[in-house]
Amino acid sequence: MTTERPERWTQATVYPDMWADPADDPRNSEGPSPDGEAATLEDYLTNYRHTLRMKCEGLDAEQLARRSVPPSTMSLLGLVRHLARAERDWRNWITDGEPLPKLYGARDADFDGALPDPALVEAAWQDLTREQAALDAELAAHPDLGERLGAQRLSVREVQVHRIEEYARHCGHADLLRECVDGRVGQ
Repeated sequence: MTTERPERWTQATVYPDMWADPADDPRNSEGPSPDGEAATLEDYLTNYRHTLRMKCEGLDAEQLARRSVPPSTMSLLGLVRHLARAERDWRNWITDGEPLPKLYGARDADFDGALPDPALVEAAWQDLTREQAALDAELAAHPDLGERLGAQRLSVREVQVHRIEEYARHCGHADLLRECVDGRVGQ
C-alpha cells in the first residue's frame, strides 16, 4: 500500500526550513518583549491567532475542509469553526446573563459541518473574528487579571491562559493538517 505524500515546501527564502521569512512574519517582533503579565498574555494569544491564519493562507475551500488524518474529523476549517465556538463558550463562562447559543449546534458540529463550501469558509472566518473581538472587549473591561467573573468565578488570568493553551494546541494540529494538504511545513 502506497500513500501519496505531498512534497515538503516553504515560501521562505532566507531560511528554507521556515514558513515565512522573518521580515514577512507578522509574529516576528524585533525588540523587547511586552512589559507586564497582561501584555505578555495578549502577545502570546495574538501570535497564536496569526499562526492559525498563516496555516490556512492560500488554501481553497476543499483544502481547508479536507480531513487529512483519518479517522479524525479534524480539518483546518474545522479548527477555525471550533475556535470560534470556543471563543463564544469562554464569553459565556464569564458573563452573568443568559448564555448565547452555541455556534454550529451539537457537539462536534464545528468539525462535522466543515464542508468544502466557500460560503462556509467565509462565514467561519467572520464568526471567528466576531467572537474573538467580543471576548477581547469583554475581558478588556476587566484589567485586573485576578478578578473573578461569571458563575464559575473564573479569573481573567485563567480565561486568558486557557485561550492561549487552546490556540497553541490547535496550531500544532494545524501544522500537521497543512503539511498533509500540500506539504507546506511550519516554523
